[in-house]
Amino acid sequence: MNCIFCKIIDGEIPSYKIYEDENVIAFLDISQLTKGHTLVVPKKHVKNVYEMNEDLASKVFQSVPKIANALKKAFNPIGLNVINNNEKPHQSVDHFHIHLVPRYENDEFKMEFINHQDQYEDDDYEKVLNKIKNNL
Repeated sequence: MNCIFCKIIDGEIPSYKIYEDENVIAFLDISQLTKGHTLVVPKKHVKNVYEMNEDLASKVFQSVPKIANALKKAFNPIGLNVINNNEKPHQSVDHFHIHLVPRYENDEFKMEFINHQDQYEDDDYEKVLNKIKNNL
């Protein structure tokens, strides 16, 4: 397999490892969007959240608060973004991973959300809600 995260997990590529247990590895993201930017990665290769079963998801997400609190104690950020990209347009490595991005005053990392509330009526919300519920 030619997966960069699998190679990091197998020790073929060096990393700045923060945490490891039998299911998860966490290491510094080489891009360091902000100081302490960390990736939390399952050791089992799954491409994205769509391929992940509930047991593996539980094991991965169980480690997130522990690592997030270590980042908070280490750097005292004003906040933290927990980000996961799946498929297009932003998943850059086809191995599920969670970004923990500490936030600081005047950092350059931007997440912008556009509010479309004015384009939805109650009926529109009901249609969206029912379409999702019908696929659970």
